[in-house]
Amino acid sequence: MGKKEWYLEYEIHINRPGLLGDISSLLGMLSINIVTINGVDDSRRGMLLLCDNNEQIERLESILRTMDNITVTKLRQPKLRDRLAVRHGRYIQRDADDKKTFRFVRDELGLLVDFMAELFKQEGHKLIGIRGMPRVGKTESVVAASVCANKRWLFVSSTLIKQTVRSQLIEDEYNENNIFIIDAIVSTRRANERHWQLIRELMRLPATKVVEHPDIFVRHTEYTLDDFDYIIELRNEHDEEITYDLVDQQSLFSEDGFGNFDF
Repeated sequence: MGKKEWYLEYEIHINRPGLLGDISSLLGMLSINIVTINGVDDSRRGMLLLCDNNEQIERLESILRTMDNITVTKLRQPKLRDRLAVRHGRYIQRDADDKKTFRFVRDELGLLVDFMAELFKQEGHKLIGIRGMPRVGKTESVVAASVCANKRWLFVSSTLIKQTVRSQLIEDEYNENNIFIIDAIVSTRRANERHWQLIRELMRLPATKVVEHPDIFVRHTEYTLDDFDYIIELRNEHDEEITYDLVDQQSLFSEDGFGNFDF
């Protein structure tokens, strides 16, 4: 049997000198290796551990629960959020009612890109929605995550440089390793039936699709928010409200000097 990874997180009540050394020594005596260690949020510390069997973890847990200075908050096989918490020193905020909705602000773009890159590395069909006001960094984050995941990205509809609306793809673009990016506002405003037929084809492709403005997308298609695997919300500030009041205003879709692309 190979080695197994575990995630240990504990809250520190009294951060006395030598506390981390004592825990590290305990792990060493139990032949448990520390892969990564970092502070997680306020007064918490997270560790990715590597051990040979579950008995080592059971003994570790029983000993740690006798220590007065700490309280074990998590001891489990690591989830994606655990790995990112150790890597970045903070947890991704998750909606209390909708567990597939994750919240970020612009100050956390590095964490967001890392999170999406890990999702992009997973194989098979995945539908990801991303909410946010104009110019908050939605498209740029998706592109950066594609680069981190070593995936090619394709704009099916977008306004990153100029308005782009695709009605067809060339043969090698129907690749399951590609990341397909759809701006629902652009698609709703300017697309024809051939464009929507292309989107339906891509939905059947076992690949990752990222839809900006998923609420607009489900308003004008047969899909629902239940069809999305993840919903990401990106704000300038924590208390910013994401609204679509500007969707019907011509200024949002005004043509600039670059013009438009239609394929």
